[in-house]
Amino acid sequence: MPAFLATLVALVFPPRCPLCGDALAQQGGLCAACWLQLAVPGEPACSSCQRPLPDGMVRSGEVQCAPCLAAPPRHAGIAAATLYNAASRDLVLAFKRGKRIALADLLARLMVRSLPTLEGEWLVVPVPLHRWRLWERGFNQSALLAARIAGATDQPLVVDALVRQRRTPSLGGLGKRARAEALRGAITPHPGRAARLKGARVLLVDDVMTSGATTDACLAALRKAGAGDVRIACFARVLDEALDYAAPGGAMLAA
Repeated sequence: MPAFLATLVALVFPPRCPLCGDALAQQGGLCAACWLQLAVPGEPACSSCQRPLPDGMVRSGEVQCAPCLAAPPRHAGIAAATLYNAASRDLVLAFKRGKRIALADLLARLMVRSLPTLEGEWLVVPVPLHRWRLWERGFNQSALLAARIAGATDQPLVVDALVRQRRTPSLGGLGKRARAEALRGAITPHPGRAARLKGARVLLVDDVMTSGATTDACLAALRKAGAGDVRIACFARVLDEALDYAAPGGAMLAA
């Protein structure tokens, strides 16, 4: 945005922290206190899924977390900007249900900072919404994030690579097995994108990763289409057990 327009916007809409409402020096961020409320996954971490691990658990070399040892993941890694806590939840709810779509810029910017270097071409693909959910909400929050990530990383966006064929119930309160059953066959590759997906490396984008059931359904659809490596990028990842040894969000400012 040109400087004069940014100044005009700031005069008409004074910059405010989207979490607490305190005044800010400029648009598009959080106040210092709210930055510190975010929980940022760091090192040491699982070499397969990037689950944060206690410092004393890793002495040298790479280590896998217990869930990955029990069931090796089909993805090539998870990049989460934050761990799901009260602050990240409030940002996601304001973005998704409060329809404050301007927050997509902030969330995507933090997600890009968590990504490893993407060598070569990676297709940026959002987790799909069913058409009726899309009609109700007016936008797919994952697609908004994916578009900004694609632009920031100079990678191609394929917004309709995956299709949610049927509307699935809310997964809240369901166990892992029930979530998987609710999503069985619900997500499929777009038949018109088969050639684009075959052999491609994919960055799968979602706002929140809870149990992994939705991303597993997307992974199955991408594998069916013949995709190669699939990385997962999310803004918030639900790992309650890792919150105690996450870094405060101020680490993002120092990085």
